[in-house]
This record gives sequence, structure tokens and C-alpha cells, in this order.
Amino acid sequence: MDLQQAVKYRILNLCNERQITLNKLATLSGMPQSTLNSLIDGTSKNPTLLTILRICLGLNIELKDFFDDKVFFDLDDE
Repeated sequence: MDLQQAVKYRILNLCNERQITLNKLATLSGMPQSTLNSLIDGTSKNPTLLTILRICLGLNIELKDFFDDKVFFDLDDE
């Protein structure tokens, strides 16, 4: 799995756990839904750390908690 796929999986998983939509996450994160959509559909291959930080703030989690998931272990570097 590459980083883009791992970020996508993690975002979707966190939304599922909290029973919120991407639209709701965008609102909570203060960013356009199109930004999240581009992460999920693969249009954005390299999400910025600032974007991930905003997602974390919207979910009320720390950045370290976002990356503390098995999906980020053994990433491909392609």
C-alpha cells in the first residue's frame, strides 16, 4: 500500500468510526469538500501535512493519532 492509499483508508475509517460523512468532516475541518474528495478519489497523490492536520483538528485527534494505525506500517515508497 502506498501513502496516498493509506491516507484514504485512514480518513474513511475515522469517518466510519464516528459515523460522519466526508461532507461533515470537511465542515468540521474547515476545508472544501473537494479537497477531501480529491484525497479519496486519488486525484491528490500527495496530501500536505497541513491538510492532514486540519482533518485531525476536525476530528479532535492529534496528528500522531492519525498516523498511529497499522495501515501506515510497511508502506511502499513508490
